[in-house]
Amino acid sequence: MSIAVPPPVVSPASGRPGTHSPVPRELSPLAAAIADEPVAEAISPVVLAGVVGLIEFGLVVLTGSLVHAVWVYPTEGFEGAYFLVELAVAASAVIAFQFADIYTVAALRSHVHQLGRLALAWTVVFLLALAISFFAKYADAFSRVWTAGWYVAGLAVLFAWRIGLGALVRHWADDGRLIRRVVIVGGGREGEALVRAIDAEAHSDLRICGVFDDRSDDRSPPVLAGVPKLGTVDDLVEFTRRTRVDLVLVSLPLTAEERVLQMVKKLWVLPVDVRLAAHMNRLRFRPRAYSYIGNIPVLDIFDKPIADWNLVIKSLFDRVVGGLILLAVSPIMIAAAIAIKLDSRGPVFFKQRRLGFNNEVIEVFKFRSLHHEHADPEARRVVTKGDSRVTRVGRFIRKTSIDELPQLFNVLRGDLSLVGPRPHAIHAPLADKLWDDVVDGYFARHRVKPGITGWAQINGWRGELDTPEKLQQRVEHDLYYIENWSMLFDLYILISTPIALLKTENAY
Repeated sequence: MSIAVPPPVVSPASGRPGTHSPVPRELSPLAAAIADEPVAEAISPVVLAGVVGLIEFGLVVLTGSLVHAVWVYPTEGFEGAYFLVELAVAASAVIAFQFADIYTVAALRSHVHQLGRLALAWTVVFLLALAISFFAKYADAFSRVWTAGWYVAGLAVLFAWRIGLGALVRHWADDGRLIRRVVIVGGGREGEALVRAIDAEAHSDLRICGVFDDRSDDRSPPVLAGVPKLGTVDDLVEFTRRTRVDLVLVSLPLTAEERVLQMVKKLWVLPVDVRLAAHMNRLRFRPRAYSYIGNIPVLDIFDKPIADWNLVIKSLFDRVVGGLILLAVSPIMIAAAIAIKLDSRGPVFFKQRRLGFNNEVIEVFKFRSLHHEHADPEARRVVTKGDSRVTRVGRFIRKTSIDELPQLFNVLRGDLSLVGPRPHAIHAPLADKLWDDVVDGYFARHRVKPGITGWAQINGWRGELDTPEKLQQRVEHDLYYIENWSMLFDLYILISTPIALLKTENAY
């Protein structure tokens, strides 16, 4: 099942004055209490399994090399064939452990569950390696002492590693870092059946935070199978912005098409996985049309745009490449700092409050380009062409975007990415209207971490946002980037940015 993402459209003004910052919604006391509870940062089970596999690959190779160094090297010297066998056996062991299903969180937590399967998989790998060497007539090419020593030492090392890892994983689980925080949309009979289905899972990693439903009549009771109703779907949007939510399960029947579409229109702006539970639908698709959460069939509606290994890779890319860029442009930054100090009084840097990932308020660093007495850290007044508040040096660094270079420090801190939707200032007005009133779906651009440069900027949509059409074009480009993200796309945008900066007609 696929649901098209609604494109951003220019909406008529609501007449609300002031800012494009989201107005905090008042939550019920119970919802507010749950949202304010301290929640540990989540660890992706996919990334955890991958890291454990890489470590175990290294441990197997290292153990084989150490046994080789003790038993073989003193008499035979270094033999490259041994190292090739160590790599092959290590790769085969990791694959065997995957087939043995001991990379799941449940397996990693339980010694009983994983150690027996690990020993069996390790033994099978060695038996297959011995069989291959026998039939290939290489049995006499390798030391039997090395083979036996590697098997025993490798098993001991893997056992010790898994015992220590099990204690660490249980600690993370107790802290809530390996659970998925779930909210259910839709009460009534379908919602109650979904809650009971989740509770029936013996080793579920789901923790239900609450139920949200727009209905307030008898069809949506205040408590659903022991889980409290926390508010409406609009309350859910605010709830998700205030606490960690990993999964939204919509428990509405497919026949309620209008209600499902209404829910989707509200939920698509959130940076979470959204699934439509199909546990009670009479209309059944082919099995491959479903994905499963435990034993519960679900239809995928929206995925978190960047998750698991993609998130790790993008974060590493930001910090490594961002650090290299910072070193490369440091002479320019030093020269800019000196010029700013000589040109006008006041600090070299200033911080501006902007909206970041999931509408969180962040403070970004910039070189000061305005006269000190006209400092505007809230960006309540947009800089326009010929603005008298801009200093002589400020006009140049704004034209060339040198004033944005200190945001590389935000990248290293993790507030920004190198590439992503540009973060807008909280109080920058557009004809005295909220920006999410001007462009429907505006906040969907905050489903990923904002960036120093982006797809909109290299396509000419930089500078002052003084018309609804400019804002709409920027949001459209931002949403296109989010829906089509890849590391190659990031590289292309990053490489294209210096060329785009040569076009300065919109920068002042």
